[in-house]
Amino acid sequence: MPFLSSPITFDRFARLLIALAVVLSLWFAVSYLSPVLIPFAAAGVLTYLLNPVCNFLQHTCRLRYRVVCVLLTIALAFAVVVGLLWLCVPPIVHELSLLKDAAIAYFTDHGQNNASIPDAVRHMVDSQFADVDVVSLLESDNVQGLVKEVLPPVWALFRSAASLLVSVVASLIGLLYLFFLLLDYERYRRSWQQLVPAKYRPLARQVVGDIIHYMCGYFRGQFFIALSNCVMFTLGFLVIGFPMPVALGCFIGIISFVPYLQLFGILPATLLALLEASKTGENFWLLTLGMLTVYVVVQVIQDTIVTPRVMGHIMGLSPAIVLLALTAGAFVGGIGGLMVSLPLTTIALTYYRRYVVRDGAPPANV
Repeated sequence: MPFLSSPITFDRFARLLIALAVVLSLWFAVSYLSPVLIPFAAAGVLTYLLNPVCNFLQHTCRLRYRVVCVLLTIALAFAVVVGLLWLCVPPIVHELSLLKDAAIAYFTDHGQNNASIPDAVRHMVDSQFADVDVVSLLESDNVQGLVKEVLPPVWALFRSAASLLVSVVASLIGLLYLFFLLLDYERYRRSWQQLVPAKYRPLARQVVGDIIHYMCGYFRGQFFIALSNCVMFTLGFLVIGFPMPVALGCFIGIISFVPYLQLFGILPATLLALLEASKTGENFWLLTLGMLTVYVVVQVIQDTIVTPRVMGHIMGLSPAIVLLALTAGAFVGGIGGLMVSLPLTTIALTYYRRYVVRDGAPPANV
């Protein structure tokens, strides 16, 4: 590129500083306006995901009016979400009631009626709940008090998420963004380049093309991977007769949106195996072995079949780089940093190879 190969002069250095100041100003402005921009950004991602459906209705099904296609697309998306909730929520509610009985059975005798439960595991669980009368809380039907008493961080997170969800649902601004973006998606996709000076348009097309290819492609791929993990883990736990198969499978599938985070599901799964062994008298080790077998089988299927077919060569990062990017992203940006760390790392490495190493990596133009 001429911009990168030209010699460094004072004038060019001053322009670079001005550009850096503009970027920092934009960064602070975006941070300040984030409550307003987040619904728009979420609507933009949904627009990218739903536009193929809208185009299918318009061009393949030959529906004449774009607005009809947009309304049908949004209705289909809501129908899918409602259908998934209708399938998943009732079994989860039922499983939670069974979990209450299992917890009462365990904390009544502390698992001493089942010799397969290791003493070390029993002592570790008892020490964590030593200051809480779990049985009284459970038998009093004060579930809210139980969550507040036993799991205060989870309760705080739940309250924050619930208030955020209520505020988003209460305002239809995000839905309006989605409607208008879908309605004029093709025009926006073509006309944004007119806002960029002519000599910078090739570079802008490359940058935007790379962002769409890696960022949006990553999120869309991870969505399908998480959905497939929900199904596979749920079916696997159902086959081996593991407790709370739907709730646990959905939980592990959702957290697997971030690579390797599904491993944290082993902790609640082990606790469920402990409660089930105490309640039914089943062997704790066999339950745990079955759970780990499901983990291994699903991970092998994901790594050998699902991920290569869904993600293709979008990421191309080694496991060490993936773990480093996730750790750095979590340290810098928390949950948000975890979600965007991998695509940003991929884009950075791609530009390094393309313009520094010059290995001829092709740009993704729009």
